[in-house]
Amino acid sequence: MIITKTPFRVSFCGGGSDIADFYREHGGCVLSTTINRYMYLTIHPYFDDQKTALKYSQNETVENLYDINHSIFRCVLNDKHISGVEISSTADVPSGTGLGSSSSFTVGLLHTLYCYRGKYVSKARLAKEACQVEIEKLGNPIGKQDQYAAAFGGLNFISFHKDDSVSVEPVVTRRETQKQLQENLVMFYTGLTHDANRILSEQKKNISQKDKTRNLLRMCELARQMKQALEQNELKDFGTILHESWMKKRELAGSISNQRIDDLYRCAMDSGALGGKLLGAGGGGFLLFYCPKERQERLKNQLRLRPFDFQFEHDGSSIVYIGDKYWED
Repeated sequence: MIITKTPFRVSFCGGGSDIADFYREHGGCVLSTTINRYMYLTIHPYFDDQKTALKYSQNETVENLYDINHSIFRCVLNDKHISGVEISSTADVPSGTGLGSSSSFTVGLLHTLYCYRGKYVSKARLAKEACQVEIEKLGNPIGKQDQYAAAFGGLNFISFHKDDSVSVEPVVTRRETQKQLQENLVMFYTGLTHDANRILSEQKKNISQKDKTRNLLRMCELARQMKQALEQNELKDFGTILHESWMKKRELAGSISNQRIDDLYRCAMDSGALGGKLLGAGGGGFLLFYCPKERQERLKNQLRLRPFDFQFEHDGSSIVYIGDKYWED
């Protein structure tokens, strides 16, 4: 048996600029971190080597890989020509909550299958192939940030270049600064889930509009300012930048926010938060706020939402366990 774990991510600034329609013309960038919440995948030979068993939110057992319902499983297993195995996935957080779970799954699945074949691949290759699966082969209207965040791990400034290349630059800051940043971040679960592809499809259609382009260009500028502030170990403007970025992002598509989310955000700002955002594509999931520690109790009392504790993570997709049968025959 082989077990891998792949982290989820929190994107602070720049989301949307990782969509090809934008970065191929303007270039894009995102500042994000992975957190200690994971997608776990296990693989081992199935007792009937003529069949492939998959366990996720549903159970599937097929003889022909093309009969698999789960689109990512079907695409990747056919590409890698791997059958006769049992693969199980489990996650710390449900899908549709804005933490990049789909891309963490894709990165983790690729990592698991390569390990099963006895092959080492770089983090960059895992991320690139995950993008190819989700964007090119399956045609999902998503960007590239989640795949690179999940593969590399850590607090990174990720740049998306006009030639489709991607560079991942760790944000170098003092340990005390990163500790203070983490302590001042508070996350809440709204209880709402979303269809990221639907929201991103609307956003993608709007990218060519001049006002949306201006918003994305400003969000990239804010991401660079946030990176610079962290590198200078200066957090006083972090909340302000986070707030402005959210105000710009929510204008990219009508479905990114809603009255419920707007009311919660306004309540949080009135209760001591200096800035925040809805994570992921929008419409639901987790709300993240930058709020000084001394104001957090009031914030929690006023919002009356379920807090979600997390820590920064630095490893990216990794192998947890390799059992007696190391490699596929």
